[in-house]
Amino acid sequence: MREVLLPIGLASAVGSLPHDDVADAVGFVLDRQPKLPAAPSLPRRSPVEGMIPQAAWGIAGVLVLPDGSLLVDEAAVDPELPLQPGLDAEPFAGLRAFLAAITGRVAPFKVQLTGPVTLGLALHAVGVPAGRAFAVAGKAVGARVHELLQAARQAAPGATPLVFLDEPGLTAALEPGFPLGVDDTLDLVSSALAAVEGGAIAGLHCCGRADWPVVLQAGPQMLSLPVDTGATDHPGAFADYLERGGWIAWGAVPTDRPLGETAEILWRRLVGEWDALAESGCEPRRLVEQALITPACGLVGLDIVQAGHVLDLTGHLAQRVEARALELGLTLGA
Repeated sequence: MREVLLPIGLASAVGSLPHDDVADAVGFVLDRQPKLPAAPSLPRRSPVEGMIPQAAWGIAGVLVLPDGSLLVDEAAVDPELPLQPGLDAEPFAGLRAFLAAITGRVAPFKVQLTGPVTLGLALHAVGVPAGRAFAVAGKAVGARVHELLQAARQAAPGATPLVFLDEPGLTAALEPGFPLGVDDTLDLVSSALAAVEGGAIAGLHCCGRADWPVVLQAGPQMLSLPVDTGATDHPGAFADYLERGGWIAWGAVPTDRPLGETAEILWRRLVGEWDALAESGCEPRRLVEQALITPACGLVGLDIVQAGHVLDLTGHLAQRVEARALELGLTLGA
């Protein structure tokens, strides 16, 4: 695993925002999280900016309709056909505006793409046979990663991008009836992460409970997961992951429930998770030193005021991580 060099106590976001104006959304993320802003996706602005239409855009035989649904000519879907370039198209308006706004940036930034398992499941759901659906998804995501890394280098050649694959499909990867075997699932995700790692820090986001030891075998440099989704059930796997230099982006601020005015309860919840992991073998210093703080999931389901409050709480938690690092004698800089 390549070493991740980032300052301790950074805050970022997962991606989607409730804005319907691109300039407002970009200004929002740069203002709220200047140290590690995340490129926004804006499904309320346009349904085609949702994660599945974004991922499917440019696949031969797949037409993304204005409402974000997919119309598939199953016979024309072929993994040997190239993905058409798409970053200049409607689904990536938020990403383009973000990259334009960070031109010349030297500090890190974060972007997110739909992963191949989730895209493969979506293609299979609209009629593409499973084997072909996942093969096409793997090729499409790999090609989109290459396109994204090229655009990121052009905009900010001196910066370190974090590129996360968004894989909610992994929450069901070991369930009965899942249309892809475990080994093939891991190979699919690992290949996409390897494509990212050639030019960025390779992250993997899964927004619910999953079989974390299996997920970690895919090889992310950074795993993004919500607090209280089963990490403490697998302390050995996480201890080994941290020992190898892996980072964890802790989704420490819920996005599906009312929140208080302060971060105190959320901090106790996060520290409780860390304490449970430390008691079972994880190195306490690594839990702090190799931690990023984010909301649990995207913010598109909130209004703009609520989204701002979530990011404010995320920032407060990141400051608490910095303070904890200083208590432990850690150096905050990368």
